[in-house]
Order: sequence, then C-alpha cells, then structure tokens
Amino acid sequence: MKSEGNPIQRPYPMHLSPRCGAQTRSRSPCCSPAMPNGRCRMHGGASPGAPRGKANGSYRHGRFTNEAIERRRELNGWIRAMRDMVEEVV
Repeated sequence: MKSEGNPIQRPYPMHLSPRCGAQTRSRSPCCSPAMPNGRCRMHGGASPGAPRGKANGSYRHGRFTNEAIERRRELNGWIRAMRDMVEEVV
C-alpha cells in the first residue's frame, strides 16, 4: 500500500499524464506517455511535421529569395548571349 505521507511514493504530474494504450506485440497496453493525437511516438503514426514558416528556421541564407533567383536568371541570360556571340564570331 502506498502511504500518503511518503513523498517518494507521491505521483508526479508526469506519471499522471495520459498513456498511449495501443496494443503492443506482447498484447499488453503501451504505457508510454501519449502525444496530443492520443498515441505515443512509437504508435502515433505520422508526425504533425515541422512547423511552417519562420518557426522552422526556413530562412537560413538569401540564395533562394525572389531577388536572388531573378539575379541568377538575368546573369544566366547574359552568359547565354555571350556564348551566342562567340559562336557567331567563330
């Protein structure tokens, strides 16, 4: 029997969290803590994924900004034009 006065045997909030309850390979219920979808990380299926937008740290450098892409296209156009001019001369 658990004693109410013993602090070692008092349940902490992490022990009171909802459990997964999925049937394991040994046919017993899973006792891992559940995620918001009601299942644990092993039995939960697909994860919700990475956060969208800047919360995921998606902007690391400026290589794929619209301005950089447009600048590269313009530069590639100039390079193509120069190659065509060289082909006409040779």
